[in-house]
Amino acid sequence: MTSRIHHATVDCADAYALGRFWAEVLGQPVHDDDKPGDPEVLIEGAGLLFVTVPEGKTVKNRVHFDLQPTDRTREEEVTRLLALGATLVADRRNADGTGWALLADPEGNEFCVERSAAERG
Repeated sequence: MTSRIHHATVDCADAYALGRFWAEVLGQPVHDDDKPGDPEVLIEGAGLLFVTVPEGKTVKNRVHFDLQPTDRTREEEVTRLLALGATLVADRRNADGTGWALLADPEGNEFCVERSAAERG
């Protein structure tokens, strides 16, 4: 027998606010039942569950997301995500187009933005 991952759960201070941020990032809606102030918010199509916890983030993530744009370049995606409220943590982009940008969501959870498949050509 095997298992499958049902959800990836992200602990956070405000499940609805962070869920909405990631819903915008991924172009997926939060679940119809989720409202501001809810302690849990689900982005069903992405398998992400955000849960409000009392503890704040204190160290580097042990797991993070690597995003690959589907309909724009890495640079365009980084610009879009910064406008949504992400912050640039470290720029690992190289002059030859390789590398990635390390960003953080509004609660400080790190994630990377890689080149699109078209850019990898």
